[in-house]
Amino acid sequence: MADYTDLTDEEYDALDEELTRTTPKLGPNGTGFLNQRQMRLLGFTNTSVNYLLTKAMANHKSPAHIIDEMICERIAVSAN
Repeated sequence: MADYTDLTDEEYDALDEELTRTTPKLGPNGTGFLNQRQMRLLGFTNTSVNYLLTKAMANHKSPAHIIDEMICERIAVSAN
């Protein structure tokens, strides 16, 4: 996870605005909600970001949808 302990008040406000106050816009290429920059701010590794964007583009889904599907698959596997 990213370390935000060295952010100024202004940087925290900007991050809050970016992640919680903007209107989500879904896009299968990583634009809009949960784009590359936001995923990196949330602490995703470059490998994870690249994987999610590649899967999202290939399946015409948003990165958030791909994450949701992965979580549902893990839950199903662990239930067995």
